[in-house]
Amino acid sequence: MTQISTTNPATEKKIATYDVMTPETAFDKIEKCHAAFRDWRTKTHKERAPYLRKIAAALRDNADDFATLMTEETGKLLRDGQTEVALCAQIFEYTAEHGPDLLADEERKHSGGEKRGLVTYAPIGVIYSIQPWNFPVYQPVRVLAANLMAGNGVILKHASICTGSGLMLRDICLKAGLPEGLFDVVIVDHDTSDAIIEHKHIRGVTMTGSDGGGRHIGQAATKNLKKSVLELGSNDAYLVLEDADIELAVKTSVQGRLYNNGETCVSAKRFVVTDAVYDAFTSAFVEQMKAIRLGDPKDEDTQLGPLSSAEQFDTVSEQVTKSVDGGAEVLCGGSAPDRTGHYYPATVLVNCQPGTPAYDDEIFGPVAAIIRAKDDDDAMRIANDSRYGLGGGIFSKDEDKALRLARDHFDTGMVRINSFGAADPNMPFGGVKDSGFGREHGGFGMKEFVNAKAIYLP
Repeated sequence: MTQISTTNPATEKKIATYDVMTPETAFDKIEKCHAAFRDWRTKTHKERAPYLRKIAAALRDNADDFATLMTEETGKLLRDGQTEVALCAQIFEYTAEHGPDLLADEERKHSGGEKRGLVTYAPIGVIYSIQPWNFPVYQPVRVLAANLMAGNGVILKHASICTGSGLMLRDICLKAGLPEGLFDVVIVDHDTSDAIIEHKHIRGVTMTGSDGGGRHIGQAATKNLKKSVLELGSNDAYLVLEDADIELAVKTSVQGRLYNNGETCVSAKRFVVTDAVYDAFTSAFVEQMKAIRLGDPKDEDTQLGPLSSAEQFDTVSEQVTKSVDGGAEVLCGGSAPDRTGHYYPATVLVNCQPGTPAYDDEIFGPVAAIIRAKDDDDAMRIANDSRYGLGGGIFSKDEDKALRLARDHFDTGMVRINSFGAADPNMPFGGVKDSGFGREHGGFGMKEFVNAKAIYLP
């Protein structure tokens, strides 16, 4: 029987080994999820809400254990893991509070306003959730909470390196009283995953990951006429305009680049800096990046932990090498320390050129690309000169100007002004272009996998 193992990226020691499921075992879980869905769908939204609140409470009760496991599986800072669990509890609570109103039936008029109509948001069935490793509980939860409220069941395929986290989430939900089978985890290979998409009881597919992986999943879903939501990668640009508060921009940009060890789809990755403030920003930014403390992710003093795996370390190292070969200059970092674990230092690249990873691609690690712009207009042009469009940011003392740029010109799904953050339950999350399509959070995710059913009354 094929097995997979999880490994601690800080110590390189094996954590656990799991059997890869046969297609028959995975399909059995889908059948059981469908059976549980058929009962769950009969509950009202208000009847579903208490289950979500109980899961939120159970997450809070198990926060320390869950955060420790995430740190051991992926190398994220322990305190970031604790914050992640708290966010997930908030997502369940937000969904429980607002879901019944957001998904309530809507009365409408038709036939010139002479007749009555009703729009109802009906659940559709089992949703297949394919999730990455960088936020082992948050990524599955933002799908799970929304779809449980909508009345759907969920089957999770988690990244293999955080298999334990996926199973812990399932167990917490069961202990909180969620009906057995309504949410379950499959441990499968890629071929079985593709077969799951084809299964008759899978009604929708949602995936977070790379744009390459998204193309494959999206094509498989479309081939089988299944709706998909894809939240893919990005190389988010943060603009430092001529009137930016440089101290704020530097402090926020360091935070935005290194949050979650730099392994975040909405990390600040490209820093497009206008010529007027380029030298001031770059020197201060490099100084702060040089001072970052690399170390044990369980240590309170650590600011940057290891990358999630040997594979991820090799990928980031290769991207930096290719960027330097293409003309980029390393101002700090750029070479790994001689120590156990998949550690990569805070790194700053300048003179980043089109056609290199630092300019064109997503570097999923603590590597910042600084790109010089002539002026504010040129900075906006460079920011949009990307196949990606997930998030971005603008630093400017003129909030009205920044808002106009964000609203009218920034070609992304999310824009931060003079700030950095990953997600908020009350705001939509998602992107455009090669960063995917569909939205989560802010009530939008609850309506992605429902049947907006029109009922005509006389």
